[in-house]
Amino acid sequence: MSQYVPYINFNKSEWSQLKFNVPMTLSEKQIERLKGINENLTIEEVADVYLPLSRLLNLYTSATQQLHNVTDTFMGKSTRKVPFIIGIAGSVAVGKSTISRILQALLSQWLNHPRVEILTTDGFLYPNAVLEEKGLMNRKGFPESFDTKHLIDVLYRLKSGEPEVTAPVYSHLHYDIMPDETQVIEQPDVVIVEGINVLQIPKTNDYDPSVYVSDFFDVSIYIDAYEDYLKTWYIERFKKLRDTAFQDPRSYFNKYANLSDQEANEIAEDIWERINLANLRKNIAHTKNRADIVLEKGENHYVSNIHLKKI
Repeated sequence: MSQYVPYINFNKSEWSQLKFNVPMTLSEKQIERLKGINENLTIEEVADVYLPLSRLLNLYTSATQQLHNVTDTFMGKSTRKVPFIIGIAGSVAVGKSTISRILQALLSQWLNHPRVEILTTDGFLYPNAVLEEKGLMNRKGFPESFDTKHLIDVLYRLKSGEPEVTAPVYSHLHYDIMPDETQVIEQPDVVIVEGINVLQIPKTNDYDPSVYVSDFFDVSIYIDAYEDYLKTWYIERFKKLRDTAFQDPRSYFNKYANLSDQEANEIAEDIWERINLANLRKNIAHTKNRADIVLEKGENHYVSNIHLKKI
């Protein structure tokens, strides 16, 4: 076994001490609005885990901004402002969206990077019509279901300092890309790119094989949890959606609105095993060691350990 250990490991108590005197800027009501369906999130969890993380990311962002200024001085000219880009990866149901929203709220309180945007890779899924044509509807979320070339183009434009960049919008209600909607990103200080596929290196692709999504990240975070926890969270979330969002007649999943608990369990477990678990094992889990920071979650959705890659 190799003696090389790429990470410094912290338990939650040790990590919590690293926030130093950074004040908590979010209220319990704000945290309640930020958390996702079926997730446990308290003000203590935010203070112990995400406040120290926001401090670290602020230090990284400040250092990158200073490096950019030094390069400008060396070149003898002023270049365009470019955003600090954070990649957040992990399985379906692990809580990536909630963590992205928490970090957005915390990071936007820092004076040197108040404009923080979230870019989700769901917007770069091929439209359902294209997926159906390609026979990929049952592989939605797998690398081949994404227009990765388009995502790379958007990230390139952001890192080129373009004053306005647009991205497609995905609707979870309609389970499809919204053709008449776009996300407009205007000169952000920080962009959080969230998605299951952001750390993957496809073996084959239809774009420049020397350029990957993660090449545009200044720092990357992987949210980790045991498969059994993820399966439980996914099934519980499915049942809560059955009682809420699926009740909307416009919902793509309205057909599941009247399922019994047993039926919901069976269908959610089938979807998990056939699609999400298969994708996790084949394409997602092995990317964990590419991340700069790994947040390890316990059964209750709270972070138990933090792994920080040595620099």
